[in-house]
Amino acid sequence: MARYRESVCRICRREGSKLFLKGDRCYTDKCAIDRRAYPPGQHGQGRKKVTDYGVQLREKQKVRRMYNLLEKQFRGYFKAADRKKGVTGENLLQLLESRLDNMVYRLGFASSRNEARQLVNHGHFLVNGRKVDVCSYLVKPGYAIEVREKSRKIQRISDSLDAVVRRGVPEWLELEREHFKGTVKSIPVREDITMPIQENLIVELYSK
Repeated sequence: MARYRESVCRICRREGSKLFLKGDRCYTDKCAIDRRAYPPGQHGQGRKKVTDYGVQLREKQKVRRMYNLLEKQFRGYFKAADRKKGVTGENLLQLLESRLDNMVYRLGFASSRNEARQLVNHGHFLVNGRKVDVCSYLVKPGYAIEVREKSRKIQRISDSLDAVVRRGVPEWLELEREHFKGTVKSIPVREDITMPIQENLIVELYSK
């Protein structure tokens, strides 16, 4: 799979908002978007005319990078959301939030989605008592996610759980920190997703 190996802080600056790709650093005064709130590169501070298409494209790129997905994967989720009943944009966000790597991040077992992906790929988590190492695995209400017994001594997981108080756990999830376990109480509705996302722009972009 393709991997981005450059500075992830450049991505946040390019999209003009915090995507929380750097873990705890994003909550400190060292965050790049707070120190240099303009796109990277020598022309980053220049004036640019933005078209409607450009606005839609940037919104799609922002959400895609936020959830750490390639274009083909993201388009696949959009097609699946379009086939489901209901509002396409909300369906898309629900599918993205239901990914296992996102759930691991939301529960506080990892400091970023990128770290969560690595931990899931290495087989450190159980879903309903069975090992799952597929990041795109879709978790449903009632499912239990827990750290494997032999993985509970990993320092990164312990540090992330210590820092989860600052980030908070969404209301649609329940964390049993002492047992390294979390439960999905429900799939989030649009009001539960507080990130600055305008999903209608993504729908308009892909509908052209």
